[in-house]
Amino acid sequence: MLYIAIGIIILLFARFYARTQYQIVPYISLINIAGILVIVVGLGFLSIKQIDAGELGVQSLFGKVNPRVLESGLNIVNPLIEVKTFDIKTQNYTMSSVHDEGDKAGDDAIRVLTADGLEVVIDLTVLFRVVPSEAPRILKEIGIDYKNTIVRPITRTKIRDNAVYYDAVSLYSVKRDEFQAKIFKSIEKDFKERGLFLEQLLVRNITLPVSVKSSIESKINAEQDAQKMEFVLQKEKQEAERKRVEAQGIADYQKILSTGLSDKQLQYEMIKANKEIATSPNAKVIIMGNSKGTSFMLSDK
Repeated sequence: MLYIAIGIIILLFARFYARTQYQIVPYISLINIAGILVIVVGLGFLSIKQIDAGELGVQSLFGKVNPRVLESGLNIVNPLIEVKTFDIKTQNYTMSSVHDEGDKAGDDAIRVLTADGLEVVIDLTVLFRVVPSEAPRILKEIGIDYKNTIVRPITRTKIRDNAVYYDAVSLYSVKRDEFQAKIFKSIEKDFKERGLFLEQLLVRNITLPVSVKSSIESKINAEQDAQKMEFVLQKEKQEAERKRVEAQGIADYQKILSTGLSDKQLQYEMIKANKEIATSPNAKVIIMGNSKGTSFMLSDK
């Protein structure tokens, strides 16, 4: 627009001064040509629109939206047309209780009431992108601020609508994945109707009331103590079983000795033992006797 304005000023200058300054009359034609050239250059710049990678352009002329989108790169358009750029890359919208972490400053987490009447705080991130063919309709029906018009209100509403079917503890633990899948399906449908594609829904954190957290921690500690006591009792039972088996083995051994060894067998074992003593380097002669008067002499010679 700047070049067009300059060109018009040049033409007006030439027209005005041609009437009052006769000395520039011979140059009027050149001045007019220069003004026209400047306007043409300005129109040329307005006719070329550059669309960056990952974006597309939507054209509108006097409020009427053109359904043909402009792809990334250089595009030749009507110089009077207005082009709105849309980001078609993956975008995220975060609602968090941590300051300066979400899209809005301050505590922007979602507070919901569960089935048991408790307030739970949910931190959430929505990953989505604009469907390229739907960009003209989005501009016409929603506008370029679709994050605050569609993404934020729909997400917060669907979170609250689905949280009422779960109690706080289940939502925090065993039902978390089920809850996430349910709200994903619900939000995906609404996004699709409005030209947005929902890629992923991330439940980043679920904060329970302090009283509920204390109860859960107490329950977990009690379960851990019970498991520890069960382990100790199991270990004691195993030790008692080991001692019982050991005692039974000793009793069986003693029973075998008392009933299975004869005098001759004992005499034979004694002879073998003394023979080993006699054949040792320090033994020379061993004389053995018994109650019946029978004597034995063992020697290493």
